[in-house]
Amino acid sequence: METVLFGLFCNLAIELNGQCINLRNRKVVNQKIGVLMGGFTPERHISLESGRNVYSKLAASTKYEPLPLFLSGSREAYRIFTLPASLLLKDNADDIHDALLDPTILHQSEALVASIRQEAASITKNYAKDAIFTPEELTFPALKERVDFIFIALHGRPGEDGTLQRILEAYDIPYNGSGIATTALTIDKYATNQFLAQKGFPIAQQLLITKKDWTYDQDGAIHTIEEAFTYPIMAKPVDDGCSAGVVRITYSAMLIAYASASFRNKPLISVDLMQILGLHAADYIPKQERFLLEALIQKDPESLHCLETTTGLLTHMDPNGSTFYEVFEPSETIAADAILSLEEKFLAGEGHNITPARFHSDPKAVAMISKSVKSQLVTIAEALNLQGYARIDAFVKIYAHQKVEVWVIEINALPAMTPATCIFHQCALNGYAPFDFIDAIIQYGYTKRNFSTSVAALTSDI
Repeated sequence: METVLFGLFCNLAIELNGQCINLRNRKVVNQKIGVLMGGFTPERHISLESGRNVYSKLAASTKYEPLPLFLSGSREAYRIFTLPASLLLKDNADDIHDALLDPTILHQSEALVASIRQEAASITKNYAKDAIFTPEELTFPALKERVDFIFIALHGRPGEDGTLQRILEAYDIPYNGSGIATTALTIDKYATNQFLAQKGFPIAQQLLITKKDWTYDQDGAIHTIEEAFTYPIMAKPVDDGCSAGVVRITYSAMLIAYASASFRNKPLISVDLMQILGLHAADYIPKQERFLLEALIQKDPESLHCLETTTGLLTHMDPNGSTFYEVFEPSETIAADAILSLEEKFLAGEGHNITPARFHSDPKAVAMISKSVKSQLVTIAEALNLQGYARIDAFVKIYAHQKVEVWVIEINALPAMTPATCIFHQCALNGYAPFDFIDAIIQYGYTKRNFSTSVAALTSDI
């Protein structure tokens, strides 16, 4: 038995060595994709999970050569590093951040595996010749030389606000997702919904509360708010992504507590404010100069049904360079509490999304309502000029005779790409395997950039 197994192992080793030689001798040059993850926003851990998932899918393909990249440093000074496997496999973005900025931390862990790495050097050289063992800091000009495309796996700032897009375009590096103007708009929940309201779309009533106005006349601000809104009111950061800092305010003391937490001078929120707001130890409200209040969207007397949905979309380009939208089947989102947490949205085993959404008990009515929802989402996407892919969170109100209204909550121009996020469930219904979906996003980014370049060249010759 042992002889047979040894013979099988030898045959497999010979076959694998032959395939490695063939790969090295291939004339095909794979596209080099930098996968940028991490960052320093509340979503940094989700960004790490997204980037790792995208990287693993690309690394398993024969089409791409991915390079794992981590955004560290600060909002004022970005620092981008290549990631060795020892750091890529960590679950906590802060651990990676610390190791990159303090080399002694990395050296301590490296010392533990140095002898193992030396013993395995011959195997690594043959089967993993491009393996990264130590991080390397790269400037944007260096990135331009190393990669053909950047897959931005960052959520929130600076990945979703146009900042990084502007830098990449300055260095002529193509990227995934929407462009500068769209991302600069969609990061701002107030500006986005006010823009949609001007286009005729229904939105929740909104009011911006600034630290300056609140500090100057707190009583006056409370009076204005309570004149304009009826409790409960949704309080949220204006430009943080996802559910970070979103609280359902049910009475004036909670409103005062939320403002105090938002406008605090100290890094941490006091225990008494946490208790008033019903926050857990891991919950987060950012220090901010302003926050947003929104009327709670809920079923009204005329509507038959009202449910919260999240819907992904993918864009394609026809031969003339025109963008058209493929909207996936909406998912119904269900929170354990009043508001979805980051974990419920993106981590396996935490959230509950029902795809397709339960718009009606009659399958024919479901099909009609879904068609109407997707049609309205296309109109919204066109108005915002969403590109590549996106996720639209919205409430859907259903009235008699299948009349449907879509009320946008927020737009994610670079939605999370963790394995558990429902965008992968949605694209699967349209026939996309996870790699195919990521591949389509990258190829659209290439096509959009190349088409724009060719049009510019053509125009300059006229």
